Amino acid sequence: MTDLMPILGYDALEFYVGNARQAAHYYRTAFGFQVVGYAGPEHGVRDRCSYVLEQGGLRFVMTAGLGPESEIVQHQALHGDGVKDVAFAVPDAEEAFRVAVERGAEPHREPYVDEDEHGKLIRSAIKAYGETIHTFVDRSNYEGVYAPGYKPTRHQQPGESTGLQYVDHVVCNVDLGDMDKWAAYYANIMGFTQLHHFDDEAISTEYTALMSKVLWDGTGRIKLPINEPAQGKKKSQIEEYLDFYRAPGVQHMALATDDIVQTVKAMRANGVRFLTTPPTYYEDLKTRLDWSTIDADLDQLAELGILVDQDDEGYLLQIFTKSVQDRPTVFYEVIERHGSLGFGVGNFQALFEAIERDQAERGNL
Repeated sequence: MTDLMPILGYDALEFYVGNARQAAHYYRTAFGFQVVGYAGPEHGVRDRCSYVLEQGGLRFVMTAGLGPESEIVQHQALHGDGVKDVAFAVPDAEEAFRVAVERGAEPHREPYVDEDEHGKLIRSAIKAYGETIHTFVDRSNYEGVYAPGYKPTRHQQPGESTGLQYVDHVVCNVDLGDMDKWAAYYANIMGFTQLHHFDDEAISTEYTALMSKVLWDGTGRIKLPINEPAQGKKKSQIEEYLDFYRAPGVQHMALATDDIVQTVKAMRANGVRFLTTPPTYYEDLKTRLDWSTIDADLDQLAELGILVDQDDEGYLLQIFTKSVQDRPTVFYEVIERHGSLGFGVGNFQALFEAIERDQAERGNL
């Protein structure tokens, strides 16, 4: 069958933030991104400032509004810093938009063309969960730094790469009862299929629980886990996110690396804080996993707090940061895959307990 909506991968993640310059500085110094482009008043853009950051195959855009009337400023005031746009690279942005709307997607912006001396960029956008959007981007005829209106940066110190390579998956949190609706949205609109389903028995502790479905494009280029809260004795991490973000939205992004040990060492040295794991977790790993098939030093993983999981297809290494801003909303996962297409189901208990310890410190459990 012909894929009517082929997606080539993630094009960019655009954040709406309170101060784009400071956000760009943080991701450069802490995560190792290069600041490669800028658009703002100096270039004729009157209502916003945007910085483009790249590392490996990753592209982040930090955008801030310049006045209280700005919808960007209002978005940030309500939600805090967070992801506004999960943009997809496509071969035809007009056709992707047409197919999506025909299948029931709500339009955000009709297809439009931007041109400059570097070529032609075609984009369109549809609405998703909360106030999040998906922009379809066709870069096949554009060679500029990011988009018309953006110029290469000249006054930013180069960042020192931490080894991050690409977006592995983007996780969203939705309200109780809405997980199936949004899973159906990606199935019906994008043609995605379900890769995994985790119920509240698989992802729970004594106090809290969540449910999750993972939708993907069938190739692994795009993976979108969708979480909703489940009934528990106390407030779950999903409920805490929804309380502080004030809407469904992107909870965390998993960033892939080829060497998680060196990446985590570099990020720790840069000031990034990670969730902690008790020593008993690593004692259990000695017997739970088949270490003859895992090329990793357990003592080194324990020292850094890196989690390990294994399935029939291989294994993965993963670790989660604490929230990267004052509101306990957005955080990151660093992941290194060796065959496994899973999401660390064997680590759910340890991860949930680590998150609950963090919630308790904030008084939100």
